[in-house]
Amino acid sequence: MNGQLTYAYTVLRPSPALERTALAGVRGVVGAPVTLVHSGAVAAAVSAVPRDEFSEAALKVGLEDLEWLERTARAHHLVIETLAAHTTVLPLRLATVYLDDDRVREMLSEREEAFTALLDRLADHLEWGVKVYAEPPPPPSAGPVGPAVEADEQSPGRTYLRARRRQRQTREDTWRAAEEAVRRTETQARGLAVERARHRPQQGNLARVPGENVANDAYLVPRHLADEFRSRMLHAADGLPGVRVDVTGPWAPYSFATLPAPDERGGAVRQ
Repeated sequence: MNGQLTYAYTVLRPSPALERTALAGVRGVVGAPVTLVHSGAVAAAVSAVPRDEFSEAALKVGLEDLEWLERTARAHHLVIETLAAHTTVLPLRLATVYLDDDRVREMLSEREEAFTALLDRLADHLEWGVKVYAEPPPPPSAGPVGPAVEADEQSPGRTYLRARRRQRQTREDTWRAAEEAVRRTETQARGLAVERARHRPQQGNLARVPGENVANDAYLVPRHLADEFRSRMLHAADGLPGVRVDVTGPWAPYSFATLPAPDERGGAVRQ
């Protein structure tokens, strides 16, 4: 049995210039060179990967290994973003693996018309991420405990309760301001963005920055309007204390490249 499988990163329109420039020196997961598999008007960027690490059984283990997952995701997205700097791409899910190049070619042939239509729709458009964060103040300290409190049992308690009320009021004000910032981002995007994708707010280990993520949206923006869009979003929280708007991008259109593949399940080997 062949010891290698084919890892697919993205679908795009091929060109000789693309292969000479964008793919020159690009390495994918496990450090393998990236090439194109052609079929009609479209192609897929692929690289060879070892079967013992990327078989369906091995992927079930690998996708639970955070170190492996991070390393693979970095390589996966590097290939996509490198190609996206040169042409329109349709990113495939992480760990999209086929038995060989022929299976990739068959997939492209079966869906060429749909891929071409999607590439036409996304041409000259970029994805921008817009996240709104609320940064309410920390809860007040309960104050000193011991002789100082015993000397005046009432005043420290009243002081603490007043601080709690102020903190609760400030927190409510912050959340109202965050809701206003979300409305502003939506309003400011009109006339610039052609599509919006809502994502679940990031929490826990995914939220690696200060504040509470209250909105996590992606916008598809024509390339020539990108600067104006970014500027509008960065000013959406002006005058709103305790609120921050983070703008990321431009990215390949991950949130909008919905591929017409009923079996498009990241982490499974296509037969």
